[in-house]
Amino acid sequence: MAQLHITILIISSCFVFFFFLNNILIFSSIFVITSSSFIPLSHPFDPLTETELKLVVKIIKETYPVGPSHRFTFQYVGLNEPDKSRVLSWHSAPDQDVLPPLRQAFVIVRDKGKTREIIVDLSSRVIISDKIHVGNGYPMLTIDEQQAATALILKYKPFRDSIERRGLDVLEVVVTSSTMGWFGEKKTERVIKAMPFYLNGSVNTYLRPIEGMRIIVNLDKMKVTTFKDRFMGPLLPKANGTEYRFTKLKPPFGTSLWNAIVFQPNGAGFKIDGHIVRWANWEFHMSFDVRAGLVISLASIFDMDVNKYRHVIYKGHLSEMFVPYMDPISDDWYSITYLDCGDFGCGQSAVSLEPYTDCPANAVFMDGVFASQDGSPTKISNVMCIFEKYAGNIMWRHTEAEVPGLKITEVRPDVSLVVRMVTTVGNYDYIVDYEFKPSGSIKVGVKLSKTFHFNLLI
Repeated sequence: MAQLHITILIISSCFVFFFFLNNILIFSSIFVITSSSFIPLSHPFDPLTETELKLVVKIIKETYPVGPSHRFTFQYVGLNEPDKSRVLSWHSAPDQDVLPPLRQAFVIVRDKGKTREIIVDLSSRVIISDKIHVGNGYPMLTIDEQQAATALILKYKPFRDSIERRGLDVLEVVVTSSTMGWFGEKKTERVIKAMPFYLNGSVNTYLRPIEGMRIIVNLDKMKVTTFKDRFMGPLLPKANGTEYRFTKLKPPFGTSLWNAIVFQPNGAGFKIDGHIVRWANWEFHMSFDVRAGLVISLASIFDMDVNKYRHVIYKGHLSEMFVPYMDPISDDWYSITYLDCGDFGCGQSAVSLEPYTDCPANAVFMDGVFASQDGSPTKISNVMCIFEKYAGNIMWRHTEAEVPGLKITEVRPDVSLVVRMVTTVGNYDYIVDYEFKPSGSIKVGVKLSKTFHFNLLI
């Protein structure tokens, strides 16, 4: 079976997704594996640890002054992709007695309005490559700069005057970030469009947009560069009926559902060694990246005919999620062409999974770590989970009654192993699953859950 680099394309109404066993009883223990469990490192695809992230910042600080005041900020820090031939040589060696590729970090920074790409060798502790990015495109937004832009707008006098003219309370206003897209301009700036919403009795933020304002912020200058308001009255959807919190709802919408809980008397059927997962006839590596989120690597299945593992996937992850609103009749909406992973980070936007609801009781959880704008490590607890899934289905069965004196019944339960992550970008929650089956198939799925976003044309 040939190795695959996974790129799966799914198109729905306005989304384009790209994707680079036994008895069932009751079980209620929650297992969490933290980043400290992954030391010492032994796999070339292991994500950068908190210690390594701090080391990267220390090395770069020896060359550059770091921080917003110096206009030098970290936009991406991740594992520099090791050479594929060396990875496969290491992976296929008996007892892995071949040295793994050197650990290196790939870093993207904004340096005084320019994008700089740096490669840091962690063993020698030196910068081995440093170049200015030439061409189109800008690096991923950080949480820090989006929050700084929001704070800037909420203090901006023309904006506050517009809110007051509408008779609204600025303390009830929430501002979110929207990228601008690219429409063939020869010269562009790193800007975002700010979108205000009104709470005042609702936590369903996106259902109450404050329309009519065009607010653009230059992130490199951290300055409002465009503000226009074509105010035509306080047009706002009502807050009635926008509640979605379970504890606030009444039947029939708030009916309690009893959780189906799994118990495995002999323990979990999978084993985790660092970031390597072994289950049934499968072995694979899983990790976390600030841009891609969940990453599955070197997935191999044991082939009984040749008595060895066969590679199925070299590396698989979300490559991009494209959300083109592109409303041609609205100045507020035509430019909305989200690239959720590239703009906001599918890993950076990933959320902590809730035990018993996001993942069943037999799940094992893993944390994820990424570098914030100043390079300091930020941890997302329980960002990934692994669990065996069984819904009472039968994978295969046969009853043989034709053999004299014998009645043979063989049944195989349809058990699979699921690796899950949830990333929330704005009002969209994407549930990303890799489901491994003993038959040799891998089912990759994205489920979409959302709150609605109304567009009032004025």
